[in-house]
Amino acid sequence: MAATYTFDVFTSLDGYGSYAPPGDWGGYWGKQGPELLEHRLAQYDGEQRLVLGATTFRDFVAMLADGTDDSEVHDPWVTRMCHLPTTVVSSTLSGPLDWPDATVARGDAVEVVARLTEESDVPLRSHGSLSLNRSLMSAGLVDRVQVTIFPVLTGRTGTAPVFAGADDFDLELLESRVLDGRTQELVYRPTRR
Repeated sequence: MAATYTFDVFTSLDGYGSYAPPGDWGGYWGKQGPELLEHRLAQYDGEQRLVLGATTFRDFVAMLADGTDDSEVHDPWVTRMCHLPTTVVSSTLSGPLDWPDATVARGDAVEVVARLTEESDVPLRSHGSLSLNRSLMSAGLVDRVQVTIFPVLTGRTGTAPVFAGADDFDLELLESRVLDGRTQELVYRPTRR
């Protein structure tokens, strides 16, 4: 049986995965609360394998190096995420990687992840890695799209449109919740049109 693959992404209401300076919102746009942080920790608590693209991996490593011990960068769920077995799909990186349990997988991302889903006995999850996950969705390898929508508009400073350039998909809503009374999490099963 193939492992389940979840594309997990944070976004502003207007569909951006990050923002450009000038801005001091942080990774949660300043909207994280205890319920969100507890929920994220629970999601990353079970056995699973993280799959990242090279750009997101580099961004995470830089973010962690720049963060102080008491910053949101070192929230417990982020720390847990960093200690999951991780596959970084890249043609440019080589080991050893500055990540506790990461390996580089070279080759076509679709082929690498197809092989991982067949061989893995634990679920696969990717946080961010937008271009990687858009390719995997087009190939039919994403079982679940988990979108956490923060209550902000970043029309002036928004960067990295989450679904820009993606194919067309029907989305079947599997789960929904509101965290801290303001942040929505929606989990969908995508079907390519």
